[in-house]
Amino acid sequence: MGLPVSLILTAVGAILAFAVHQDPNPSVDIDVVGWVLMLVGLLGLLLSLLLWERLGPGQFGWHRGYTAAPPPGPDYPPRRRTIVEEEAPPPGAPPPGPPPP
Repeated sequence: MGLPVSLILTAVGAILAFAVHQDPNPSVDIDVVGWVLMLVGLLGLLLSLLLWERLGPGQFGWHRGYTAAPPPGPDYPPRRRTIVEEEAPPPGAPPPGPPPP
């Protein structure tokens, strides 16, 4: 259960517990259903927040899309850098023409 579902359950539970009035002697007590939904929503919210980093993105093979470089220090080897330099055409050479037919 994620954050949106937890918030929706909490909101629906609060509406049922505080805003809905019912007839006397109902077969199902709407106030109790509202309180149960609010408790389940709050429990789901807490679990989602506590377990997000442990079971969140990256747990099942997909990642957030960023790659953090390791901080520089004595424990890490120096990073390798690749520099690509393109050669400019010599001056006076004819510009490349259209491709042959």
